[in-house]
Amino acid sequence: MVSHRRTSQRGQTTLASVTVLSAALATAAAALSAQPASADPSEHPAAGRQDAAARVGKLYEEAERATEKYDEASAHTAQLRREVSALQDRAARTQERVNGMRSRLGALAAAQYRSGGIDPTVRLMLSERPDSYLEKASALDRLSGTQARELHRLQAATRQLDQQRREAARKLAQLEAGRAEVAKHKKDVQRKLATARRLLNALPAPARAAYDRATRSDGRGERVPDLSGVEAGSGRAAAAVAAVRAAVGSPYAWGGSGPSSFDCSGLTQWAYGRAGVSLPRTSQAQRGAGTRVPLSQARPGDLVIYRSDASHVGMYVGNGQVVHAPYPGARVRYDPVGMMPVSSVTRP
Repeated sequence: MVSHRRTSQRGQTTLASVTVLSAALATAAAALSAQPASADPSEHPAAGRQDAAARVGKLYEEAERATEKYDEASAHTAQLRREVSALQDRAARTQERVNGMRSRLGALAAAQYRSGGIDPTVRLMLSERPDSYLEKASALDRLSGTQARELHRLQAATRQLDQQRREAARKLAQLEAGRAEVAKHKKDVQRKLATARRLLNALPAPARAAYDRATRSDGRGERVPDLSGVEAGSGRAAAAVAAVRAAVGSPYAWGGSGPSSFDCSGLTQWAYGRAGVSLPRTSQAQRGAGTRVPLSQARPGDLVIYRSDASHVGMYVGNGQVVHAPYPGARVRYDPVGMMPVSSVTRP
């Protein structure tokens, strides 16, 4: 049954109106200064520090979106690499068949040569491209039944080999494009994170400490909510919940999928992998990896998808709480299910 109804409906609505960092950043801003904001940061330096903290939060959100794109491109590239390898293996086996057929036809040619010459149709069988000659029906009239069958088999195998080679070349071109896309998203993530780090490092020590306390990015003071009496809806969901709770405290790492560091979708994929369930790599794909349920009916183990673009995901663990990998610099932690706008809930 719904194990998070301890959070009121009005409370959920209020929580859903903010992002994972907004409330924390507001706290940080208050800790930095109680002075009113000014259009001129030189008059009130604290206002500039507040703007810097807010900018860091925005950059982390943008970096997470770029990370999900990186994860998607990486997963697609890995799939293409597997497909190319399989196509190359099939083409190699087909080439072996073609070589075997040509060897048999070569033996026939040798026998004909010893008996007085090679028939033009046998030359056809040994040619690299017999298709054009085969189109002339009169050529087949001069072949015995066995020869005709052998030639048709060679023709079919040669065509199959050509098709496999064309498909492998097409996939290789896609693979190269995918590698370029991965590199582009990687640079985008790194650029945003570097900017965020520069902004944080530019804050005075007290302001930086206030930011760390407000966002819990320093890993201290991690709270563990009361989850006594909470039960998952299935054995595999229970195993996934146990895995994700065991990961609490692990660092966020963009592109990370465990076991020691995670991004948001990497965490949920890893946790369900420990339960023997294969999930897609990105939060967008995980949104469709099961049955949609209303938030009011969420059970432990359900995936909570956030933002309209499904760029963040956490796992519901009961009593109105999720476990998730928040953003770079933070650690896997518990947060209220309504920490940011919920897009959907999926039950794998």
